Amino acid sequence: MEYWVGFKGAHFELLRERGFLNPQQPFVEIGLQNDILDLYSEILEEVRDQKPLYQIVASAKILSLIAEINACARRRAQTSHAAQIVESAKFIMAEKIYGDIDISSIASQLGISVSRLNEIFKTYTSMTPYQYYIHIKIHAAKNLLEQGDLSVKEVAYRLGFEDQYHFSRLFKQKTGIAPSQWRAFMYE
Repeated sequence: MEYWVGFKGAHFELLRERGFLNPQQPFVEIGLQNDILDLYSEILEEVRDQKPLYQIVASAKILSLIAEINACARRRAQTSHAAQIVESAKFIMAEKIYGDIDISSIASQLGISVSRLNEIFKTYTSMTPYQYYIHIKIHAAKNLLEQGDLSVKEVAYRLGFEDQYHFSRLFKQKTGIAPSQWRAFMYE
């Protein structure tokens, strides 16, 4: 659904100068926002009914509409930026699946603090970056174990674990069974 509003006059020129309206970006994608649709309907109703002082009331509601749209667009832009950060962090982790990672270096690469990375990542994935990294390592380990041509020790070393015992404990903690049992289960 698409709605539009045209603007003219000194008051709207001031809004443009302050960054609320941008002629270079005349369309704003905000998705379905019921509060904005309700406000738009109220404006149409004011203009249609033309009660006393309707122009002042409609103008005030239009200003509210502009403020709501602006706030919504900014929230969307922040959400979009946060989603890009999460995807970039996931990509970096996937590239380093066979080694080890340093969350602070990932945060630095992305231009944010470790605490901000943790906050954004947890919001989008319900895991911290480190938990996600372990999750994808365990997934990769399952795939390597299913292929059957590497020992548990070789899988551990290939995935960057310091020793197979640490790998085996972590694998069992995350899957409920030991890596050797996983492999046997896959070949039943």
